[in-house]
Amino acid sequence: MEHMNIDNILNNIYPLPDQSKNLLKEKIYEITCPKAHILFKVNRIASKVYFLKKGIVRAYANPEEEEITFWFGKEGDAVLSMKSYVENQKGYETIESLEPCELYEIQTEDLKQLYNTDIHIANWGRKFAEQELIKVEERFIFRQCKTALERYKELINNDPDLLQRVQLVHIASYLGITPVSLSRIRSELK
Repeated sequence: MEHMNIDNILNNIYPLPDQSKNLLKEKIYEITCPKAHILFKVNRIASKVYFLKKGIVRAYANPEEEEITFWFGKEGDAVLSMKSYVENQKGYETIESLEPCELYEIQTEDLKQLYNTDIHIANWGRKFAEQELIKVEERFIFRQCKTALERYKELINNDPDLLQRVQLVHIASYLGITPVSLSRIRSELK
């Protein structure tokens, strides 16, 4: 899997003038984490935003102690708790690494200070929030308006490498089906 460098990640959200981009990059640090590391824990205020340089993560919720995976992030994706980012409130999700990961990390507080002092970074932040909102809407429609078979076909068309990189139990949860149903769908399509 290819690495995503920070310039590409930032530009994919919204191109910034060099001076603004450098101000932003001064606040960004590279970190690594092992597989199965918890980046965000449910019911905690997340004070950081990450961008994935390399690796894959999943977000899940725990209603009635049953883990429901609702998102996978991979190279180039932002990893954040929207509730913490927007409202500085406790997040709904737990986010864990499914592989050893390399991430770019920025403190939410630093980001918000830059929004207040640089109009280009403020515009970048607006585009960032808008893109994340669209992703949430797409996830909602994906889960609510499609059959399990349609969801699986969409997954293999849009993210075929997920099947190589993520345990099938997490894929099944993401699709809203049991692992047994997933096996049935996969054998029917072969």
